[in-house]
Amino acid sequence: MALNVSVVSAERQVWAGEASQVIAKTVEGEIGILSGHEPLLALLAKGEVRVTTAGGEKVAVEAEGGFLSVDHDTITIVAGRASVA
Repeated sequence: MALNVSVVSAERQVWAGEASQVIAKTVEGEIGILSGHEPLLALLAKGEVRVTTAGGEKVAVEAEGGFLSVDHDTITIVAGRASVA
């Protein structure tokens, strides 16, 4: 089952789509998320969010500040600033 991922900044939606894996840097360290992950809310640290799309493509998003939410294979990343690297 694919993950539904949405990455937004204060200004706009940066990236959205289906993914098989998301790796993000949080204030507590790096976290990897796969389908079936337990619900989670984490504070983002400045760094790269790496998304592997359902088709195997790699997408890198530079994010600064904000949070990451996981609930029922839906990942929402809200950052103060974010852009596709």
